[in-house]
Amino acid sequence: MNHRFKQAVRAAAVLCLAQTAHAQTVIDNAALNDEADGTNWAAWGRTFSEQRYSPLDQINTQTVSRLGLAWSLEFDDVWNVSSQPLAVDGVIYTAVGYSRIYAIDARSGRVLWRYDPKVESRKMRMAWGSRGLAYWNGKVYAGVQDGRLFALDAKTGALVWETLTTEPGDNRYITGAPRVWGGRDGRGRVIIGHGGADFGRVRGYVTTYDAETGEQLWRWWVVPGNPADGFENAAMEAAAKTWSGEWWKFGGGGTVWNAMTYDPEFNRIYLGTGNGSPWNAQLRNPGGGDSLYLCSVVALDADTGEYVWHYQTTPNESWDFNSTMDMVTATIELDGRPRKLLLHAPKNGFFYVLDRETGQLVSAEKIGKVTWAEKIDLATGRPVEVRGARYEHGPALTWPGSGGTHNWHPMAYSPDTGLVYIPAREMAGYYDGEGRSPKTWTMSVDDPMGLRGFFDDIPKNAGSTSLLAWNPVTQKAAWRNPTPGATNGGVIVTRGGLVFQGRADGQFVATDARSGAELWRYAMGVGTQAPPLTYSVDGRQYVSVLAGWGGAPALLGSLSAQHGWVGRQYPRRLLSFVLDGDAKLPASPPPVEKVVPVDDPAFVVDAALAEKGKHLYKACVICHGTAAVAGGYAPDLRASPVPLSAAGFKAIVQNGALEPRGMPKFDDLGDADLEALRHYIRERARYEPSAWEQIKSIWNFVVLMLRMELLKHGWLD
Repeated sequence: MNHRFKQAVRAAAVLCLAQTAHAQTVIDNAALNDEADGTNWAAWGRTFSEQRYSPLDQINTQTVSRLGLAWSLEFDDVWNVSSQPLAVDGVIYTAVGYSRIYAIDARSGRVLWRYDPKVESRKMRMAWGSRGLAYWNGKVYAGVQDGRLFALDAKTGALVWETLTTEPGDNRYITGAPRVWGGRDGRGRVIIGHGGADFGRVRGYVTTYDAETGEQLWRWWVVPGNPADGFENAAMEAAAKTWSGEWWKFGGGGTVWNAMTYDPEFNRIYLGTGNGSPWNAQLRNPGGGDSLYLCSVVALDADTGEYVWHYQTTPNESWDFNSTMDMVTATIELDGRPRKLLLHAPKNGFFYVLDRETGQLVSAEKIGKVTWAEKIDLATGRPVEVRGARYEHGPALTWPGSGGTHNWHPMAYSPDTGLVYIPAREMAGYYDGEGRSPKTWTMSVDDPMGLRGFFDDIPKNAGSTSLLAWNPVTQKAAWRNPTPGATNGGVIVTRGGLVFQGRADGQFVATDARSGAELWRYAMGVGTQAPPLTYSVDGRQYVSVLAGWGGAPALLGSLSAQHGWVGRQYPRRLLSFVLDGDAKLPASPPPVEKVVPVDDPAFVVDAALAEKGKHLYKACVICHGTAAVAGGYAPDLRASPVPLSAAGFKAIVQNGALEPRGMPKFDDLGDADLEALRHYIRERARYEPSAWEQIKSIWNFVVLMLRMELLKHGWLD
């Protein structure tokens, strides 16, 4: 038997063993509750606890310097890769773009199969993409932007079942990862929520389905509907007493678009619920009250969906301070005894420790700059609010803003260090009800939030981020490392003593979990906000991460554009690392230092048309950036020749010529609307702030801050 033949036989045997192992593996309650086995990363938070902690330690503080690229895979036909991949028995599963699913060989990066659910164009306008998947009993589950939930055969990618979780034509959409578990009756269950409360009338809910068939098992509404129609359960009847006016006409909000954690010990599912619809509580709930169950952690019986307990982080919220950030379960020694706890850092700037059996608040402290509340009263569990923060007496500049001190980018908890690692942010929000009255205001497409629209560019120094190591027992920071920009990726932590994070500047970084010292970095060729994962194949530990700049980070104007990832030329890729890896990453263009607008001197801007176009441009902000300053995958329209051509602009915007590249068509816009947009884009391309405008902007900021201080101390009504 010659050497080459032996090698071929050995390779075939390894492949056969891998395929056999893949066929035999069962991802069920036992697997998802096993904290000790780090072979797979089979759920959004790795295990039911969502600690995002891996027991693998082959890559550690001593060996991480040897970490190198094993392989990379380019995604040339998708626009957004802000997702958490899964890894099961040497196969990586990931959702990219509009829930396009890929199965990839974790050893080589070879695509095994792909599935495209074909999202309807109108739902593409939300442009968020998918944040993750679920895996259960040989099937992969994903939600779709247009409201569908589907299950695929993990081996072949064949569709097993599909169901519409929303209503045709409504404002709901899905971006979050489903969660799966097995009930007491032995049936697998998959739960999914939705988003949409920022875009119009939406009443939030979650729905649980049979994991094998897609049959609906139960649905739980987050906020009450019209009392005249009766209530679905006692929880909704109780919640209605905390609302006033005719909130149901606006939907109420409360969407569960991201965070759901299953607790096998109590057989509960914890929901992190969303903001109100509209944001402005003075319009939504004019008589006051807590607006349950907005911005809350809600515990439900996982088999039946019956209410167990809740804790509301922001009563009657008015700032988009949703609690849809990840929730970690852990048993931690507190006051000399082990406590079953839930750890939660929602948008509002506080870190909460809850008793997960009862929902009782254990502690809460600020993790960053917070000006809307002084503290959380531990006796009542309620925030002590700062006078004037609700902008009821005029506009308010508030920390944090709607982006939160912690957003959806997941945190991680290490039982080794006892620390929680949080991708933290500091950025203010400007809120102005502009004299809107609950007696006359009506929700519309142009005003779904009940607030004055924001049209200005956001400067690159308007926000900052950090990687924060937080002690949940002492409620104090262990260390904090500044990170670039105003958005960075989610994190994982390992027994090897490492925290991994992809960053906005294109660096993938490993940090010492105890000291905060940076130990390793790798230039990915583009920034990311996607969380990484780690897993083991053939006895080797891998770390993988998606890289690509798109989604929410792209809409913040100059704040997003500072990293230079502006335009479609930048890669969307999956990178996998292993000790002593020596693969070469394909070259990518250098960051854009400055966008140079194009112009046609013969184009005369009509001020009235430009003003009309400014309001129509709201539909373009998510992709093309506020004030037409792009910060991501979509091109900067000021520098694009397309808007200079009426025919070319019409072909793309109205007729959908670039739909295959992720640009939805807006066939509801007429020719007059397109012309107004062209005038607005030209106005922005020629805009240069005068010295007086800059001075006025600074003066307005100073006056606003002074006003907030006067209101805080009761010196101004």
